Amino acid sequence: MSLNRRLVLGAGIAASLAATLVAPALAQDWKSKYPEIVFAIIPAENATGVTERYKPFIDYLSKEIGTKVTLRIASDYAAVIEGQRAGNIHIGMYGPASYARAVITGAKIEPFAIETNLDGTKGYHSVLWVKAGSPYKKIEDLKGKNLCLVDPNSTSGNNVPRFAMNKMGIDPEKFFSKVTFAGSHENAVLGVQQGTCDAAFNWWNDDTESNMQRMARKKMVKAEDFRMIFKSDQIVNSPMAYLADLPTDLKAKIKDAVLNVHTKDKVAFDKIYEGKQGPLVSVTHEAYLPVIELVKFVDTLRKKGS
Repeated sequence: MSLNRRLVLGAGIAASLAATLVAPALAQDWKSKYPEIVFAIIPAENATGVTERYKPFIDYLSKEIGTKVTLRIASDYAAVIEGQRAGNIHIGMYGPASYARAVITGAKIEPFAIETNLDGTKGYHSVLWVKAGSPYKKIEDLKGKNLCLVDPNSTSGNNVPRFAMNKMGIDPEKFFSKVTFAGSHENAVLGVQQGTCDAAFNWWNDDTESNMQRMARKKMVKAEDFRMIFKSDQIVNSPMAYLADLPTDLKAKIKDAVLNVHTKDKVAFDKIYEGKQGPLVSVTHEAYLPVIELVKFVDTLRKKGS
């Protein structure tokens, strides 16, 4: 063996050894900086329900990432947005409009996973529920009545409804006697059930899965007591987003764990979606550009009305 070849081989071995030593060191660096990863969820339902559905997934994520993951149930949609803007929430489970709001207000985040439906589609709808025995057949019949929305940053519970009503020539604050933000999709439905509201906007995938169906399975309501009088065009499904400045290898671990939970821990996955959703798949920011434009448009409507 020539001297030059020995030198080249020696350099190659040294480089390989250095890379082997550096990789664990880098991993150790992020583990010391991130001894705890905070995973937060917008409040689509009551906190107890979210905790029960997500605990097995949080345990799975902790095991796969190799560091503690803590579940945080936000008090409102804005809390997740503010938490990610401040860097206190590492992973956020959003609705499309709340993700858009986070981006618009400067949160440095990257969407990496999107929910899918059982048929493989990646969308859902905003619907309007009234009591089954009520006389209302369409939104126009509700003039002077009380409306329940969900949250200012809810997609199906505020932004899409306002966009749709604007196309109908309806200004909610003038058309309805009272417009109330219920705080969650469940609370909006309960508002109709209890008579606080005459109608409530909510999310709906199809006849087999919606917030209404989930509430019926929990025996909070009877689905047959309600009737749908409006359904929007399809909205892109909800994203999961992490902080853009997390270490690359940490983001890779998170993404791999999330995209494979349906096979690696089917029990944890089915606990979240009760067997009513398809696997989480990869997504990019570009999928939400139409929602960002929608939210900006709704913002202009608010400014005109103020």
